[in-house]
Amino acid sequence: MKLTFHGACDGVTGSCSLLEIGRTRLLIDCGMFQGKDAEERNTQPFGFDPSEIDYVLLTHAHLDHSGRLPLLVRQGFRGEIIATSATRELTKLVLLDAARLQEEEAAREARHGRRRNRRVVRAMYTTADVENVLDRFGRIAVYNRTLPLADNIRVTFFDAGHILGSASIFIEARGRSIVFSGDIGNCNKPVVRDPVPPPPADFVVMETTYGDRCHRSIASSVEELFAAIRDTFARGGNVLVPSFAVGRAQELLFYLREGVESGRLPDFMQVFLDSPMAISATEIFRRHPECHDAETTALFQSDTDPFDIPGLHYTRDVTASMAINRFRSGALIIAGSGMCSGGRILHHLRHNLWREECSIVFIGFAARGTLARQIIDGASEVRIFGEPIKVRARIHTINGFSAHADHNELMAWHRHLGTPITTYLVHGDDKAIQRMAHDLRKIGRPVELPECGTTYRL
Repeated sequence: MKLTFHGACDGVTGSCSLLEIGRTRLLIDCGMFQGKDAEERNTQPFGFDPSEIDYVLLTHAHLDHSGRLPLLVRQGFRGEIIATSATRELTKLVLLDAARLQEEEAAREARHGRRRNRRVVRAMYTTADVENVLDRFGRIAVYNRTLPLADNIRVTFFDAGHILGSASIFIEARGRSIVFSGDIGNCNKPVVRDPVPPPPADFVVMETTYGDRCHRSIASSVEELFAAIRDTFARGGNVLVPSFAVGRAQELLFYLREGVESGRLPDFMQVFLDSPMAISATEIFRRHPECHDAETTALFQSDTDPFDIPGLHYTRDVTASMAINRFRSGALIIAGSGMCSGGRILHHLRHNLWREECSIVFIGFAARGTLARQIIDGASEVRIFGEPIKVRARIHTINGFSAHADHNELMAWHRHLGTPITTYLVHGDDKAIQRMAHDLRKIGRPVELPECGTTYRL
């Protein structure tokens, strides 16, 4: 067996690993790079021939794990994509949204780029390319149920507890076993279940997004969010929450509902879910009870919608989105993207970031080079749509909401896997990877820190 890494080796995006077992080639994820140099990296050759890939095993739907699938198919992939049912639905949603945004940006630049003497942007892929990806989806993976592939290869998906449908993947072949963690979830969160570690394995490919830190408790994080909302409304401002449409937005709605019901949040609050993708994702969440935790299941069984709040507005069309900016106070706006690298959040930042009475609440990871990271790191001014915008709003960073396991949870997850021959650490910034490597080696676990293009014989 040979394992080659083609992404997520020097940061938290672009997950893509190639596993060769005899003549069978498995690709685990095919994610998009985000942040610094993303455009250049996303359009570079994969480092392998897509036409030679037999299977893509998809851990979950987030763009940094699925976002280059349209390029893979366009360049010749004709194999089978295997994922859970929820991941299949969410991936369709995520990729169609990504294609639409690229097409809109390309059209905008076609109108204005030449006039400004700027390079004209071309869409990396189109909605037609995404439709071709959907044709490649084959069997549906069911948690804990083994699927046979070619050459006596067996694959089992285990609930990773990260987002709806997310999975860690356990592969057995030729007397060896290897686990790909995907993104491991943060325990004791609502909506989805806690992670289920796979069986002990010979080799492990493991994410390290929060490998250098521990999260605050979710209870204290929720209270900090509620306090930020109350204080902002008291100052006469709005609250902006840049949020990932899949997972984080639904979790936010869950907590906001609890806050209003318990009286910890004002019932006059107007909540805008300003993301067509997040709205559609919420509908998908309702359709997949097999992924819900006990609390969410109990709410649905009692005819309580866990995602419904008094004063909640779904804004799908652009006109409704633009109208939100007429609210000078009392509005809580949830919009994508979570890293502020695109989407409707940019328009709301343009109208509110310079207002001292407003607040921006970051509740997710922000990669290097993104607008979110610039604001979090204390920039006094940023550029939005080419326009300089002063940063005067109060900035809150609350990391307890993360959908990723923290350092202690990652260590606990790894302990369930026995004593692997080698653990390959990926999907983390250098500090996080180095901390995980140090602590795993300290308990006698051999570790490798792969670089993109590195091949290992297993």
